[in-house]
Amino acid sequence: MIRIGILGKIGSGKSYIAKNFGYPVFNADKEVSELYRVNKKIFKKLNKKLPKYIKTFPIDKVQISKAILGDKTNLKKIINIVHVEIRKRMKLFLKKNKSKKIVILDVPLLLENKINNRGDILVYVDSKKSDIEKRIKKRLNFNLKLYNKFKKIQFSSSYKKKKSHFIIKNNFTTKAVKRHINNILNKIL
Repeated sequence: MIRIGILGKIGSGKSYIAKNFGYPVFNADKEVSELYRVNKKIFKKLNKKLPKYIKTFPIDKVQISKAILGDKTNLKKIINIVHVEIRKRMKLFLKKNKSKKIVILDVPLLLENKINNRGDILVYVDSKKSDIEKRIKKRLNFNLKLYNKFKKIQFSSSYKKKKSHFIIKNNFTTKAVKRHINNILNKIL
């Protein structure tokens, strides 16, 4: 099985690119949202560590945002609790898809949290800063302070580009994206 890890800045279109590969995608952001919605154990752990912020189940993003903005150590606490479960879910995803030729890992902190394997093929999604800013500002509940906190914990773009095997220039047109993806698939298959 070939594992392709998708890297890029927040709002660069990583999930869009991941979907366009046409192979099973492990989307960590969706998994985290589901954990907050259905996993009582995660709620209890977060509530125990952050009782001032995480009060009701299901956990909504407002509670998480307030916790992250409330104290600089809270983001690390949340990551330490949530990423254990995300790793488990990713292992299940990989096991379920072990017969597939390729799987796509859409995990925002793939390198930062050492979730990637040495043999993974890394694809960096490069988008214009103006496109990223437009996309991010359209997001529901966009918060600049929160965005900046997440940016701080990410490795630099130059580092991620250096680590990547391929770079896709994402202009958010399906034709160009498909062409980039086909070039990558032709080289790795």
